[in-house]
Amino acid sequence: MIRITELRLPLNHADDALRPAVLARLQLADAELAHVHVFRRGYDARKRSDIQLVYTLDCTLTDRVDEAAVMARFAGDHQIRPTPDTGYHFLAQVGEFTGPRPVVVGFGPCGLFAALILAQMGLRPLVLERGKSVRERTQDTWGLWREQKLHPESNVQFGEGGAGTFSDGKLWSQISDPRHLSRKVLTEFVKAGAPEEILFVSKPHIGTFRLVSMIIKMRAEIERLGGEIRFQQKVTDVLIEDGPDGRCIRGLTLESGEQISASHVVIALGHSARDTFKMLHERGVQMEAKPFSIGYRIEHPQSLIDAARFGPNAGHPILGAADYKLVHHAKNGRSVYSFCMCPGGTVVAATSEPDRVVTNGMSQYSRNERNANAGIVVGLMPEDYRQDGKRDGSPVNPLDGMAFQRQWESRAYELGGGGYLAPGALVGDFIKRQVSKQFGDVLPSYKPGVTLTNLQEKGRGSLPSYCLDAIREALPAFARQIRGFDRPDAVLTGVETRTSSPLRINRGRDYQSLNVRGLFPAGEGAGYAGGIMSAGVDGIEVAEALAADLLGITDAPVLLGKGSKAGGQV
Repeated sequence: MIRITELRLPLNHADDALRPAVLARLQLADAELAHVHVFRRGYDARKRSDIQLVYTLDCTLTDRVDEAAVMARFAGDHQIRPTPDTGYHFLAQVGEFTGPRPVVVGFGPCGLFAALILAQMGLRPLVLERGKSVRERTQDTWGLWREQKLHPESNVQFGEGGAGTFSDGKLWSQISDPRHLSRKVLTEFVKAGAPEEILFVSKPHIGTFRLVSMIIKMRAEIERLGGEIRFQQKVTDVLIEDGPDGRCIRGLTLESGEQISASHVVIALGHSARDTFKMLHERGVQMEAKPFSIGYRIEHPQSLIDAARFGPNAGHPILGAADYKLVHHAKNGRSVYSFCMCPGGTVVAATSEPDRVVTNGMSQYSRNERNANAGIVVGLMPEDYRQDGKRDGSPVNPLDGMAFQRQWESRAYELGGGGYLAPGALVGDFIKRQVSKQFGDVLPSYKPGVTLTNLQEKGRGSLPSYCLDAIREALPAFARQIRGFDRPDAVLTGVETRTSSPLRINRGRDYQSLNVRGLFPAGEGAGYAGGIMSAGVDGIEVAEALAADLLGITDAPVLLGKGSKAGGQV
């Protein structure tokens, strides 16, 4: 097959316009082209009045055509190349596996795909998830939103499906992916019930309700293949022994006191497993502090974003609800950027600890809620949050980021007035350093509710002063890219602190902990992913690396530097 990239057609092109465009591009007669498959469809909306659809197409020629001759005709044309192999190829598939059972700790996107790949190889993984099954977890999460009752082990952060379950379900990533592992992720989601369009639209998403049913089907597939998933099984300790090759994992201890023997463990924690991070640090597992970001959620009418991005084409069914991606470099040296933008969605309570407020965003597949929301966050470096007060360049304690997050989450709870109400302000008042008195036309979607308060009071503000200054400067700057972004009655809701893990559990090119053999740090919590897609890809690669070590395979692609850019030592 031949792949064509960057083939452009008008937004409203006729249904039958694609084939003639391909024939013209390849300089072929109609009888020479057998089939055209849309691999990807995106759009270019830089000119709002003339939005273009941008296609990547795989073309099958008829037997009468010499494909090599066609390719030779376009030698040097980087938009016409042979179609790459995007299928997934298993490292191994074992018949009756009788060796030590690999263990996966955590059943978010990373743990889900690690377990699925191990099960598909025949390695019968055991999955330990501290939270509940996804349907039970959904009920507990609604309990916080509707009744202000937090379940510390069953919420937006903990439980089957991980934090990605209560999100927009975005399925794209900026990782380098030479082996097309993201295609494996998408294919498995479609098998589990996702709409087939996620295989070709440029920015696929699923939404929370669909994710719930898909996760249940994927769990059933893992179990059908011999895997075992155990819920409400919190790991409280790791058993590490000194061996001839250094320290090695030998097992896990659960909160119940049960000990599980294991020589190969995927530690696929989410970014909020703070107690587990602390335990691993106390056991000497090598980790380091890393950058992360904090800020607020901002809400506008979705119609405002649609009009700003798509102009007269707003509302077009192919375009759907508009998103955005914004960055501003403030005068104080801080970078402010939009994060996890959720078109037509809601702001949700995402804390996992009592008496703390954390915000996040989510959308359903339809993206038809009134408001658009996104995190507006400021980048931090470890030196910004170190707790010992030193400024000598020495390493920052890896646990300091968690302490810093907790500080501002507790402040948000206080400013909101308790009951998991979130502190908020109108954008116009925030820019003017005024206290908001009442909401305008933009009503906040966060449940249990938003308390208008002073987010910037000196000495007890909702974020560090350098963050407040940077965001205050960024909002009018963003309005120069999206008209109305600094709309006075747009709503800021605080605080967004869990943008990514505040630490990284260091691993080598073999995906194992640098100082504990058999321990495979993986996914977002370990500092190697950011979102459903990159976490899923990392789970696949870690599963492959574990299988290679378990089965004695030394030439696995993942170990030869052919994995994604998210893999290996970062």
